[in-house]
Amino acid sequence: MKLAAIDIGSNAARLLISEVILSSNRRPQFQKVNLVRVPLRLGFDVFDQGKISEEKEDMILNTIKAYKLLIDAYGVKHCKAAATSAMRHASNAIAILERVKKETGIPIEVITGDAEASLIYENHIAENLDKNHTYLYIDVGGGSTELTFFANGRLIFKRSFDIGTIRLLKNQVDDYLWSEMKDFVKRETKPYHDIMAIGSGGNINKIFSLSKRKEGKSLPLQLLKDYYKEFSSFSVADRIRIYKLREDRADVIVPALFIYVNVMRWAGIEEIYVPKIGLADGLIQHLYDELKEKGKVIFS
Repeated sequence: MKLAAIDIGSNAARLLISEVILSSNRRPQFQKVNLVRVPLRLGFDVFDQGKISEEKEDMILNTIKAYKLLIDAYGVKHCKAAATSAMRHASNAIAILERVKKETGIPIEVITGDAEASLIYENHIAENLDKNHTYLYIDVGGGSTELTFFANGRLIFKRSFDIGTIRLLKNQVDDYLWSEMKDFVKRETKPYHDIMAIGSGGNINKIFSLSKRKEGKSLPLQLLKDYYKEFSSFSVADRIRIYKLREDRADVIVPALFIYVNVMRWAGIEEIYVPKIGLADGLIQHLYDELKEKGKVIFS
C-alpha cells in the first residue's frame, strides 16, 4: 500500500509518497517512492509581518493542488498533512488552510512544537541503533528546533524551541531563548553519557551529502564546526557557485550549522548520525499506525 505525507515548513513544503511493504517477520518497511520539495519560504513573511502574503497564499494553494494531482496519479488513498512553525505564528493561517481544504480536499493540521518533536521520533531510528548509547534527536527547521531524547529504551523528553534558521537570518531570536535552550539541554542531558545525536532536516542532510561519507557513518562535531567556519567565509552567491547549493539552501545552511553545533556542544556530543529522515517520514509512520489501529491496513 502507498501512503502520502505533506509537510509545510517555514522554509519549504514537502510531499513524500512511500510504499509500505511487509518484511519476512511481518514488520512494515517504508520505501520512498517520490519526494517533492517546493521552497515556499513562508517564514520570511510570517516572522517579519506576522502573516502570510497573498502571493505566498497562492503559492501554497498551487503547491497543494500539484501535490494532490501526484497523490492521485500514484493511486494513494491515504494522506496526512501538517504545517509547522510559520503556520503556527501566521495570523491568517486558519483562513488559508480553510481555502486549501475547500479547493483541494486536503485538510492540513497545524501541529504544536511538541507534536512536531514526537512525529520526528515516530521514525524510531534510535531503537535500531546501539543500545549502549543514548540519543538526542535534533531537528532544525526554518522557524523552530525540536529536541527529543531517547535513553534506556524509552523516550526521556521532547521539547521545541522557537529558534530556527529563518528566525536567525531575520535576527529574531532573543538572547533569552538561546539561554533557555542552553540551560535546558545541559540540565536534561547531564546525567547521561555516550550520547549520540540524530540529525534531521534538509540542512544536515545536505552537509552529509557534501561530506561524501558512506551511508550509516556519523559526522564528527569538528567537521560541522569546520563547515560552519568555511561557509561563513563566503557570501550566499559564492556558496551557490562553489558548492552547487540552491539559493533557498545557501542562506539557511549557516544558521542551521550554528544550531547543530551549539546543541551538540551543550550536550557533550561528539558525533551526529544522519539517517536522512524528516517530519514527512514521521507523518507516514504515524498515518500507518492510525490505519492499522482502525483495521484499514491492506496489502495486495
